[in-house]
Amino acid sequence: MKMTTPIVDFIEKYIKTNALRLHTPGHKGKSILGFEQYDITELDGADELFSPSGIIAESEKNASEIFGVPTYYSSEGSSLCIRAMIYLLCLIRGQKPVIVAGRNAHKSFIYAAAMTDADVIYTKPHENDSYLSVTVTADDVKSAVKESKRPVSAVFITTPDYPGKMTDLPEISAVCKANNALLIVDCAHGAYLHFTDDPVLSYADICCSSAHKTLPALTGAAYLHVKYPIPDKAVKAALSAFASTSPSYLILASLDRLNPYLTEHKKRLSGFIPKVDELKNKLKNKGFELYGDEPLKITVNAAKYGYSGKEISEYLVKTGVYPEYGDDTYITFMITPETEEEGLIRLYNALSSLSQKQPLQAKRRKIITAKRVMSIREAFFAQKEILPTQNCAGRVLSDVNISCPPAVCPLSCGELIEADMINELLDLNIKELSVVKNLL
Repeated sequence: MKMTTPIVDFIEKYIKTNALRLHTPGHKGKSILGFEQYDITELDGADELFSPSGIIAESEKNASEIFGVPTYYSSEGSSLCIRAMIYLLCLIRGQKPVIVAGRNAHKSFIYAAAMTDADVIYTKPHENDSYLSVTVTADDVKSAVKESKRPVSAVFITTPDYPGKMTDLPEISAVCKANNALLIVDCAHGAYLHFTDDPVLSYADICCSSAHKTLPALTGAAYLHVKYPIPDKAVKAALSAFASTSPSYLILASLDRLNPYLTEHKKRLSGFIPKVDELKNKLKNKGFELYGDEPLKITVNAAKYGYSGKEISEYLVKTGVYPEYGDDTYITFMITPETEEEGLIRLYNALSSLSQKQPLQAKRRKIITAKRVMSIREAFFAQKEILPTQNCAGRVLSDVNISCPPAVCPLSCGELIEADMINELLDLNIKELSVVKNLL
């Protein structure tokens, strides 16, 4: 399929005119930092991201054809898309929404709930859940729906999660349909999954995916996919409500140039994923225990091999291999076809050069189940104070300013910090908390 690149074509044509730039950006296209030439603004013919009728509209139409659903660009990552998705939910339902979500919802989801005054019902934790990864099943969603005093507007699912655990969307989608709830999916870490045999967009009503995480786009490039029937202008308004009025044309150009690449991506992945599977099997045969089931992510249980993830990470960096993440237990690697077979070999050689040792005793952390005493919005907009964690028993969390492993925040705004949680929070290296200020 022949795919155009209207944004890139416009910028290249503009560069050739050798125009005297008397508009923003301030670098005027001069190579002061080394990459300014393609960085333009919304000048005549460059179109407007949130009211497109020209080259951006054409480029987004190309992306929509590739993904099979209406697709919109974000130059501010999936964080912008998540805020827009919750705002769209309010427009669609026309009421204060009730959202069922897993504890691994990104912090931008909590901020969106604060802005829209959404009620959030978190699913109950499972025995093997951790502060890095949680499980959400169809039965969990059914229980949360039953628990809600008002009809549930939507279910918010994060899949794949940070270390690569996939959620069973078909079953959850069926629960959503049975309860007239939308299925909203944060697929930030799995944009490439749309080109596999089990695409997320088959089940999600609204979905976001970060092109820069697993597709070769610039950092900040993301998509908002809206299968639910809603006017384009409403979607653009939702994005505009939370976005900068100065979107990056460098990022937009990377999304535009990506479209022709994606027309062959299903074929590319079908040839590369088996090579990743082969690497995973070799690592298992070597004695490594892997976590998760995402095709292109490799998460190793370092503790079972006798190391912390941080120790392996530090060792690998010295060999020129940079992982995505390492903590006390796990180490995670983000793989794409751009890693190439040579990269897979390098990773295997680096890991296999480690001698297996006695497993480390991983500390068992119990997921905190907190009681909500204020709405997310009330707590977020309340007067705040920052206190040492050990002084926060009996207080209410007001903001997500806590330092925690990626993905799972131990507490959410409006939840009560009880005395038996303090040691757990300190053990997670959370030394201070933002709490609702006592006004008495």
